[in-house]
Amino acid sequence: MIEIPVDLPAELVPLSWLIGVWEGTGVVDYKTGEGDETRRTHEFGQRVSFSHDGLPFLNYSSYSWLLDEEHTPLVSETGYWRLDRPAEEGDRGPAMLPGVGIQPFTTPRAVEILRTPDDGFDIEVALVHPTGVNELYLGRVKGPRIDLATDAVVRSSNAKEYSAATRMYGLVENHLLWAWDVAALGNELRTHASGRLAHVD
Repeated sequence: MIEIPVDLPAELVPLSWLIGVWEGTGVVDYKTGEGDETRRTHEFGQRVSFSHDGLPFLNYSSYSWLLDEEHTPLVSETGYWRLDRPAEEGDRGPAMLPGVGIQPFTTPRAVEILRTPDDGFDIEVALVHPTGVNELYLGRVKGPRIDLATDAVVRSSNAKEYSAATRMYGLVENHLLWAWDVAALGNELRTHASGRLAHVD
Protein backbone atom coordinates (compact mmCIF):
# COMPACT_ATOMS: atom_id res chain seq x y z
CA MET A 1 0.00 0.00 0.00
CA ILE A 2 1.22 3.51 -0.86
CA GLU A 3 1.11 6.02 1.99
CA ILE A 4 1.19 9.73 1.07
CA PRO A 5 3.15 11.88 3.57
CA VAL A 6 1.03 14.62 5.14
CA ASP A 7 3.62 17.31 4.30
CA LEU A 8 3.91 16.34 0.62
CA PRO A 9 3.52 19.21 -1.87
CA ALA A 10 0.39 18.60 -3.96
CA GLU A 11 2.35 18.43 -7.22
CA LEU A 12 4.26 15.41 -5.92
CA VAL A 13 1.24 13.23 -5.19
CA PRO A 14 1.42 11.50 -8.64
CA LEU A 15 5.08 10.62 -7.89
CA SER A 16 4.62 9.81 -4.18
CA TRP A 17 5.03 6.03 -4.64
CA LEU A 18 8.71 6.64 -5.47
CA ILE A 19 9.58 8.37 -2.18
CA GLY A 20 12.06 6.53 0.02
CA VAL A 21 15.25 4.51 -0.31
CA TRP A 22 15.35 1.48 -2.61
CA GLU A 23 18.07 -1.13 -2.82
CA GLY A 24 18.62 -4.21 -4.94
CA THR A 25 20.46 -5.64 -7.91
CA GLY A 26 20.46 -5.46 -11.65
CA VAL A 27 22.28 -6.46 -14.80
CA VAL A 28 23.99 -4.61 -17.63
CA ASP A 29 23.77 -6.34 -21.02
CA TYR A 30 24.94 -4.00 -23.77
CA LYS A 31 26.50 -4.60 -27.17
CA THR A 32 29.00 -1.88 -28.04
CA GLY A 33 29.13 -3.13 -31.64
CA GLU A 34 27.41 -5.66 -33.88
CA GLY A 35 29.18 -8.92 -33.03
CA ASP A 36 28.69 -11.07 -29.93
CA GLU A 37 32.29 -10.35 -28.95
CA THR A 38 31.25 -6.74 -28.25
CA ARG A 39 28.67 -7.75 -25.64
CA ARG A 40 29.37 -6.42 -22.13
CA THR A 41 27.50 -8.13 -19.29
CA HIS A 42 27.81 -7.74 -15.54
CA GLU A 43 25.68 -7.69 -12.41
CA PHE A 44 25.57 -4.76 -10.04
CA GLY A 45 24.08 -3.60 -6.75
CA GLN A 46 22.21 -0.31 -6.54
CA ARG A 47 20.85 2.11 -3.94
CA VAL A 48 18.35 4.77 -5.08
CA SER A 49 16.85 7.58 -3.02
CA PHE A 50 13.83 9.78 -3.76
CA SER A 51 13.15 12.56 -1.24
CA HIS A 52 11.65 16.04 -1.04
CA ASP A 53 12.38 19.16 0.97
CA GLY A 54 9.00 20.86 0.79
CA LEU A 55 9.45 22.12 -2.77
CA PRO A 56 7.40 20.71 -5.68
CA PHE A 57 10.05 18.31 -6.97
CA LEU A 58 11.72 15.07 -5.90
CA ASN A 59 15.42 14.94 -5.13
CA TYR A 60 16.95 11.85 -6.74
CA SER A 61 20.26 10.06 -6.26
CA SER A 62 21.52 6.68 -7.39
CA TYR A 63 24.73 4.82 -6.60
CA SER A 64 25.71 1.44 -8.01
CA TRP A 65 28.59 -0.99 -7.62
CA LEU A 66 29.79 -4.18 -9.27
CA LEU A 67 28.88 -7.41 -7.52
CA ASP A 68 32.50 -8.47 -7.23
CA GLU A 69 34.51 -9.17 -4.08
CA GLU A 70 35.60 -5.52 -3.79
CA HIS A 71 32.14 -4.04 -4.53
CA THR A 72 33.90 -1.84 -7.09
CA PRO A 73 32.05 1.48 -7.54
CA LEU A 74 30.27 1.57 -10.90
CA VAL A 75 28.33 4.80 -11.44
CA SER A 76 26.34 7.48 -9.66
CA GLU A 77 23.83 10.07 -10.79
CA THR A 78 21.75 12.78 -9.19
CA GLY A 79 18.86 14.96 -10.26
CA TYR A 80 15.31 16.21 -9.89
CA TRP A 81 11.89 14.86 -10.86
CA ARG A 82 8.82 17.10 -11.24
CA LEU A 83 5.56 17.56 -13.10
CA ASP A 84 6.09 19.06 -16.54
CA ARG A 85 4.10 22.29 -16.76
CA PRO A 86 4.66 25.92 -17.80
CA ALA A 87 6.27 28.15 -15.14
CA GLU A 88 3.89 30.72 -13.66
CA GLU A 89 4.56 34.04 -11.97
CA GLY A 90 4.06 32.54 -8.52
CA ASP A 91 6.75 29.89 -9.10
CA ARG A 92 10.26 30.38 -7.72
CA GLY A 93 13.11 31.42 -10.01
CA PRO A 94 14.93 31.95 -12.14
CA ALA A 95 18.01 31.50 -9.94
CA MET A 96 17.24 32.62 -6.36
CA LEU A 97 14.28 34.88 -7.14
CA PRO A 98 11.12 34.15 -5.14
CA GLY A 99 7.79 33.83 -6.89
CA VAL A 100 5.50 36.82 -7.27
CA GLY A 101 1.95 36.49 -5.99
CA ILE A 102 0.13 33.23 -5.30
CA GLN A 103 2.06 30.00 -5.68
CA PRO A 104 0.20 27.78 -8.18
CA PHE A 105 -0.89 24.14 -7.84
CA THR A 106 -0.78 23.91 -4.06
CA THR A 107 -3.89 21.72 -3.71
CA PRO A 108 -4.82 18.32 -5.18
CA ARG A 109 -7.80 19.93 -6.91
CA ALA A 110 -5.52 22.43 -8.65
CA VAL A 111 -3.09 19.69 -9.72
CA GLU A 112 -5.95 17.71 -11.29
CA ILE A 113 -6.14 20.20 -14.18
CA LEU A 114 -2.67 18.96 -15.20
CA ARG A 115 -3.95 15.41 -15.71
CA THR A 116 -3.58 14.24 -19.32
CA PRO A 117 -6.46 12.81 -21.41
CA ASP A 118 -5.12 9.27 -20.83
CA ASP A 119 -5.31 9.78 -17.03
CA GLY A 120 -1.60 10.41 -16.41
CA PHE A 121 0.65 13.39 -15.74
CA ASP A 122 3.49 14.72 -17.88
CA ILE A 123 6.80 14.80 -16.02
CA GLU A 124 10.29 16.20 -16.45
CA VAL A 125 13.49 14.61 -15.09
CA ALA A 126 16.91 16.30 -15.05
CA LEU A 127 19.89 14.01 -14.34
CA VAL A 128 23.58 14.81 -13.95
CA HIS A 129 26.38 12.25 -14.25
CA PRO A 130 29.91 12.88 -12.91
CA THR A 131 31.25 11.65 -16.26
CA GLY A 132 30.29 14.90 -18.02
CA VAL A 133 26.81 13.90 -19.24
CA ASN A 134 23.61 15.80 -18.40
CA GLU A 135 20.20 14.43 -19.45
CA LEU A 136 16.77 16.04 -19.67
CA TYR A 137 13.98 13.48 -19.88
CA LEU A 138 10.33 14.11 -20.69
CA GLY A 139 7.69 11.50 -20.07
CA ARG A 140 4.59 10.45 -18.21
CA VAL A 141 3.59 8.98 -14.89
CA LYS A 142 0.38 6.97 -14.96
CA GLY A 143 -0.40 5.21 -11.72
CA PRO A 144 2.66 3.19 -10.63
CA ARG A 145 4.41 3.37 -14.05
CA ILE A 146 6.74 5.96 -15.53
CA ASP A 147 8.00 6.16 -19.12
CA LEU A 148 10.78 8.61 -20.00
CA ALA A 149 12.74 9.59 -23.13
CA THR A 150 15.55 12.11 -23.46
CA ASP A 151 14.60 15.48 -24.88
CA ALA A 152 18.21 16.70 -24.63
CA VAL A 153 21.63 15.31 -23.79
CA VAL A 154 24.53 17.67 -23.06
CA ARG A 155 28.08 16.30 -22.93
CA SER A 156 31.34 17.92 -21.90
CA SER A 157 34.20 17.80 -24.41
CA ASN A 158 35.78 14.94 -22.46
CA ALA A 159 32.69 12.74 -22.06
CA LYS A 160 32.23 9.48 -23.94
CA GLU A 161 29.71 9.52 -26.81
CA TYR A 162 26.14 9.23 -25.53
CA SER A 163 23.24 10.68 -27.51
CA ALA A 164 19.84 9.43 -26.27
CA ALA A 165 18.10 7.20 -23.75
CA THR A 166 14.76 5.89 -22.56
CA ARG A 167 13.88 4.71 -19.06
CA MET A 168 10.91 2.85 -17.63
CA TYR A 169 10.04 2.52 -13.93
CA GLY A 170 7.24 0.50 -12.42
CA LEU A 171 6.01 -0.61 -9.01
CA VAL A 172 5.42 -4.37 -9.15
CA GLU A 173 4.64 -6.39 -6.01
CA ASN A 174 6.14 -3.62 -3.84
CA HIS A 175 9.40 -3.63 -5.82
CA LEU A 176 10.72 -0.83 -8.03
CA LEU A 177 11.55 -2.31 -11.41
CA TRP A 178 13.37 -0.27 -14.02
CA ALA A 179 14.86 -0.61 -17.51
CA TRP A 180 17.26 1.74 -19.30
CA ASP A 181 17.98 1.75 -23.05
CA VAL A 182 20.78 3.96 -24.43
CA ALA A 183 22.22 5.18 -27.71
CA ALA A 184 25.96 5.38 -27.05
CA LEU A 185 29.39 4.71 -28.55
CA GLY A 186 28.03 5.11 -32.07
CA ASN A 187 25.05 2.77 -31.61
CA GLU A 188 21.35 3.33 -32.11
CA LEU A 189 19.05 3.05 -29.08
CA ARG A 190 19.34 -0.45 -27.61
CA THR A 191 18.87 -2.42 -24.36
CA HIS A 192 21.41 -1.42 -21.72
CA ALA A 193 20.46 -2.24 -18.11
CA SER A 194 17.63 -3.19 -15.77
CA GLY A 195 17.13 -3.65 -12.06
CA ARG A 196 14.79 -4.74 -9.27
CA LEU A 197 14.87 -2.78 -6.01
CA ALA A 198 13.15 -3.26 -2.66
CA HIS A 199 11.96 -0.41 -0.41
CA VAL A 200 14.39 -0.31 2.54
CA ASP A 201 13.58 3.05 4.18
